[in-house]
Amino acid sequence: MARAGRTALVVRGGWAGHEPVAASDRYAERLERDGYRVAVSDTLDSYLDAELLAGTDLVVQCWTMGAITEAQAAGLTAAVRAGTGLAGWHGGIVDAFRESTEYQLMTGGQFVHHPREHVRYLVTPVGEHPATAGVTPFELTSEQYYLHLDPAVVPLAVTEFAADPDHPELTGVTVPVAWARSWGAGRVFVTALGHTPADLAHPQADLMLRQGMHWATRGAA
Repeated sequence: MARAGRTALVVRGGWAGHEPVAASDRYAERLERDGYRVAVSDTLDSYLDAELLAGTDLVVQCWTMGAITEAQAAGLTAAVRAGTGLAGWHGGIVDAFRESTEYQLMTGGQFVHHPREHVRYLVTPVGEHPATAGVTPFELTSEQYYLHLDPAVVPLAVTEFAADPDHPELTGVTVPVAWARSWGAGRVFVTALGHTPADLAHPQADLMLRQGMHWATRGAA
């Protein structure tokens, strides 16, 4: 039976330092403005509810660190493989569930390091993609993530890693800031930006994330 409108499930929790409630509230509200019917969950057990996930067009995850059970990870990855989209930002998606390689295989990247101090860095869109339409190069002063990436992901924006006295060998390495991938019938969009709500409020970062969520949604063009 066809469903009216688009549906999103926002799953949030984990480390409080990334302000999962404030950050996820921002995008729950924006998705509602964009015509989505949005549900919010504070438990990973939502990933055990196959009926809920089958009726969800987009999962937005904001859950830094923490642990996911094999059954929860299997539920999420199966839903995405069946067509549910997945999107998220910063540690809420790429510093989540460090022990779950199945989860990391689907998301396509994992945070491994950032300089101890915040740095100013340039974000540059690359290629053409719906998530980066109209996004121009911009600068942020915040955490800069160094990531291990799946070679199958499609980079959408990149940065040059800043000079870091703890790891000078990384200086100047080109690191993806946002990427997209397919997982079965589903789409996954990730951005490493968003350490604080203020980062998410940057107009270019916000535009890229909103467009990335729309692209990942089941049935999007």
